[in-house]
Amino acid sequence: MVEHKEAHITAGWPEEEKPLVSIVCPTFNQAAYIGEALESFLMQKTSFPFEIVVCNDASTDETTAVVERYRQAYPRLIRHVVNETNQYSQGKRVVELALAHARGAYVALCEGDDYWTDPAKLETQVRFLENNPEYVITYHRSQPFDEHGDVDIDFKGARRDLSAIELQRATPLHTLTTCFRNLVREFPPEFAAARFGDLCLWSLLGRYGKGKYLPDIAPAKYRVHGEGVFSTQSRRTRQGMASYTYSALAAYHSRIKDFDNAEYFKIRAGISNLRSIGLPTFVLKGIKLAIASRRNA
Repeated sequence: MVEHKEAHITAGWPEEEKPLVSIVCPTFNQAAYIGEALESFLMQKTSFPFEIVVCNDASTDETTAVVERYRQAYPRLIRHVVNETNQYSQGKRVVELALAHARGAYVALCEGDDYWTDPAKLETQVRFLENNPEYVITYHRSQPFDEHGDVDIDFKGARRDLSAIELQRATPLHTLTTCFRNLVREFPPEFAAARFGDLCLWSLLGRYGKGKYLPDIAPAKYRVHGEGVFSTQSRRTRQGMASYTYSALAAYHSRIKDFDNAEYFKIRAGISNLRSIGLPTFVLKGIKLAIASRRNA
């Protein structure tokens, strides 16, 4: 595929010009998929320069070789950052590590087993952010699929505009659809125990503005497969991961004396913890109603 790609994407960009957007692509052992992701980045038609930063978390399959072929074909566009040891297995937040390499004023995230379908995606998102400084992040639809085609799975992800407070409270977004201002350089120390780095990122971005849903961008494709880090976990395990994440967010907001958000995340952590031990749904609903009544009293 590499040798047939058109070269229009670099036309007119001075070699020394700094990219306006960094496409950040974390990957690990995704040799069968990473080419499709890179092709979807390369097809973007923009009026500004962008870079593609592939953050390879010590892959042991042919992922490194595939990315290198693309990097050699597009050395001005693609940077390939390879970790010597796998950081995820050491409890490191891959999203945070990947963001450290972004040079652009805006960042678009997409993991190596997913891909975009709309060649105007970046142009549409960046144009909106450039013209609307009160917004910090944009996002759009995604479509889950597997080897048989599209699948009817309702992954959590906002399909509406979000206020700053809703972002601060880590409202889920479809990560592969996001494009946001490059304002978060590092995560607070409280987030060391967090398991969902994307939720932490949305919460931090909410300090700077609102979220915009852009429905006219074609859905990005979210791959559902057995090797996916998230999809291989049981429901109870995912709830436990959520509990760790909400507890970390509660600790952070307590430290910065944002006590309303701290209380919110403490409650979310408790509910996720109860779900992780298999508490019946009707009991959880009763607990939520009791908490709501207490807060409104």
